[in-house]
Formats: sequence, structure tokens, C-alpha cells
Amino acid sequence: MSDISIIGTGLWYPEELTTNKEIVDSFNTYVDNFNIENATLIESGQIKARSHSSEEFILKASGIKTRRIIDKKNSLNPNIMRPITDNEDESKLSFLAKVGIEAAKKAMSEANISADQIDGVILGTSHSGRNYPAVAIEIQEELGINGYAYDMLVGCSSTTFALSNAYTDIASGMADTILVINPEITSPGFNFTNRDVHFIFGDGCVATILQRSNNSGFKIIDRKLVTKFSNNIRSNLSYLNRTASDQKTEDELLFYQNGRSVFKEVCPLVAKTILEQLSKNNISPNEISKFWLHQANGKMIRLIVSKVLGTDTFNEDLAPLPMKDFGNLASAGSMFAFNLYNDLKKGEKGIICSFGAGYSIGSLIVEKN
Repeated sequence: MSDISIIGTGLWYPEELTTNKEIVDSFNTYVDNFNIENATLIESGQIKARSHSSEEFILKASGIKTRRIIDKKNSLNPNIMRPITDNEDESKLSFLAKVGIEAAKKAMSEANISADQIDGVILGTSHSGRNYPAVAIEIQEELGINGYAYDMLVGCSSTTFALSNAYTDIASGMADTILVINPEITSPGFNFTNRDVHFIFGDGCVATILQRSNNSGFKIIDRKLVTKFSNNIRSNLSYLNRTASDQKTEDELLFYQNGRSVFKEVCPLVAKTILEQLSKNNISPNEISKFWLHQANGKMIRLIVSKVLGTDTFNEDLAPLPMKDFGNLASAGSMFAFNLYNDLKKGEKGIICSFGAGYSIGSLIVEKN
């Protein structure tokens, strides 16, 4: 079978930074207002008073220092606490398509290919903009790409699963070149008023070009996909909400997670997956020059790498942490890390690995051409 390689990547992200101090100041003002407005109910024990957040708590819990969100002004307004967006409408290009096209054009430029050389578009995301038509087909139309396009969703592993699908399509002979796009506009889907999650996510998009028989970029040596059902990371937001007889509050519909259980259960599972994959390919963990991991949490990344290597020593050059600057970018995080830190020499190997809701794990071993 011919080699299949990643030959180009491109990023999109909002220009404006949002610091921990800014997000804490906003949240704490919201908390103060909430506690004042609900003082009687709090005193009677009907509801609980809300607690402040802090920069120290955020840094310790996540390792995140800044993030980029699409509507900083309204998201940090204590009276709004959410980005303001437009509804999907057939009269205009969707937001996910806009950011996807920007990232795609950068990836195509890096790969030095044109739209007429692309055979398919796969869009993977944890936060779909709409049910149909597929945003991937919208992007395909705007870029003038022939062939086929489709959307897929596998939580925070949507990017690696989409890359795996692209590999399969190329390996089967269905395509020679595929554009994978992963827009993660997360801020409309999480709760800025929840102390446990208000600081986690950022918005961004990554695009990747995969091609058969290319001597540039990174050859994909192996793929491994693992899923195991869990409710510890969940969103109940759905078109079924409008017809449900058991109505839920908005807070109950948005993203939530049982962070401690996720940490305890996912880290060993990811390390085990990577070690099994390396063993299958007769590759020693010490032969891996870079770990481009899902940018969920600094502690998780450190623990996973330490388990794989069998050492407590952590080297950020080995496992980059762009999450410090961009926040948790859902499924796009591992390829953000790859795009920003892929300075390997010919023959050196790396691992692109995601993990998240599902649970879902996608791991690719790549080698610099």
C-alpha cells in the first residue's frame, strides 16, 4: 500500500486574548450579583450561595493562562455571560464554514495544492453548527472542490477520527487527497456561570491535508481508535429538547463533566492505548520525539506522558502545551499542537492523540518524511 502523509495544516482562531484575570473578574461579579439578588432564598436554604473563582484555582486546575473566544465582550459581561451569535440562515455562509475555509486555505497553501486536486472534505467537530446540510458540503462548494464531503461528530476525538477516516478513504482508493476540517466553536456551548467549567474552553479551527504517495510532511504509520461509553463528559443539548415532556434548565443542557472521574479513568486508558499501539508497531516509547496530545488539561498530559515513558520527568518540548495560550480547543487541540510544534527531523516519530467524551481515543503514529 502506498504511503499516506499529512502534507499541510492551517489554523484559525480569534485574535483577541482573554486572560484568567478577565474571566475571573467577570465571573466573580456575576456571583456577587447572583448572591445579592437571591439573598432571601439563600438565607432560607432553598438555594446555595455561589462561590468566587480565582486565577490560582484556574491555573492549578487546568494550566490554562489565556484563551480566545469569539465574543469576548458579551461572554464576559456579568449580565449576559455568553457569546452573541446569529442563527443559521440559508442567505449567508455559516460561521463554521467561514472559519473552516480560513484554516483550509492556509493548509492548502502549506501543502501547495489547489482545490481541483482535492477529492473529498471531512469535517469533524464536537459542536455541530446545524443538523443539515453538512457544513463540509458548504465548504466544498465555496472552495470549488469536486468529489464528496460530510460531517462527523465524536466529541473531543472528532479530529483524529476524521483523520483516520480520511486515511481509510485514501487507502481504499476512493481518494488521493482529502481536506479534513475541525472547527471547534465551543464558547456558545458551555456555561460561563459555572465555576467548574467557566475557564476551560477556547475557540479555534484546524485544517489538515492528507495525500497518497507524498514525500513531504509526515507519513502516517499507524492509527488506533478506542471507545468506551461514559456519561462523565456530556451535553444534553439536542433538537429533542423542544419536544421533551421533562423540561431541563439551560444549565442542565450545556456541557458538564465529572472532572475527577475523567482524570482517574481516561489517563490510564490513553496511556494503555498508546503503549499497545507502540508495541504492535515494534516502536519503543523512547523513539517518540513528540507527543501532540489533546489539550484538555496540563496535569492529564503530564500523567499520560509519564505513564507511557515510565518516568516522572516531564519535558514540555516533548509534549507541547499550547493550551496555556489557547485553552481547551476540544477536538482541534492535538492538531493545534502539531501545527505549532512539528519541528521533527527526517525519520523522527511522533504521536497525535486525542481523548474525550465517549470516552473516545484516537491515536496516530507519524514519521517525518
